[in-house]
Amino acid sequence: MDRRAIEANVTSVQSSELLGYAPDVRVLIVNCDDFGMYDDINAAVIDSIEQGIASSCSLMVPCSSALSAMQLLRARPSIPFGIHLTLVCDSTHDRWGPLTAKQTVPSLLDDAGELFTSTPLGCAELLARARLDEVELEFRAQINAVADAGLTPTHLDFHCLADGGREDILDLTIALALEYGVATRVWLEPGREKMRRRGLPVTDHGFLDSFALDIDRKSARYAQLLRDLPAGLNEWAVHPSVGGEGSQAIDDGWRVRRTDYEFLTSRETGELLQQEGIAVIDYRAVQEVWSQIGVPR
Repeated sequence: MDRRAIEANVTSVQSSELLGYAPDVRVLIVNCDDFGMYDDINAAVIDSIEQGIASSCSLMVPCSSALSAMQLLRARPSIPFGIHLTLVCDSTHDRWGPLTAKQTVPSLLDDAGELFTSTPLGCAELLARARLDEVELEFRAQINAVADAGLTPTHLDFHCLADGGREDILDLTIALALEYGVATRVWLEPGREKMRRRGLPVTDHGFLDSFALDIDRKSARYAQLLRDLPAGLNEWAVHPSVGGEGSQAIDDGWRVRRTDYEFLTSRETGELLQQEGIAVIDYRAVQEVWSQIGVPR
């Protein structure tokens, strides 16, 4: 069988099957993004995993509440988590910067010497300017900070830059994931097809980002999405926060986060998952397959 035939055979198999599930099983990763951004998010993420349906989370290492998030993870070694690789800043009230010294990563900074904003314009300006070697310096700094804290992540993903925003950034991240023995969240084409040709499991279907959902009747929309969930590996990126007064003062998206939290921790949601027979997993199963690859081919 030639190479093209082999690749066609690989891509015809769902990622969920690579994880050991039958073709008709509906598999779902519910990952809480933005862990470490601020304390209300930290509290909601832990509650959404321990008391709700969320299965994992992603840590934003440069943020002000990252240290407390890492303390929470050390106290709860059973919680799987990834690193939410962060090159942009959301907040004007709490501006975080790169972990790497600013003079070593100038292409990642705006004209004021700060990380670009997470607005569409800010992300576009970053991607137009960022040098890949400086992206690698910052990504390694964030990964190594987690390792230095005695924690072991399961995967890498991106804050506000789907699949890294550029093909070379995605390729770099995949290489880093294979080097460090973790998986990478890959949501978009052509990245998904590229990973599947290599036998690496990624989501089988279009991703869900909770910021794309209307706040009104969100619980009903979520419930319908669960009922309609297709067979194969699916992933939802959710963004819970308890939405207290402090977060309301600094985060324009706090209502998105609060409604996510309410859905993830409701009794009705847990019952619906059981009724639908959906297998909720985390990135450990995906990481196991990725780590068997070891190095890029």
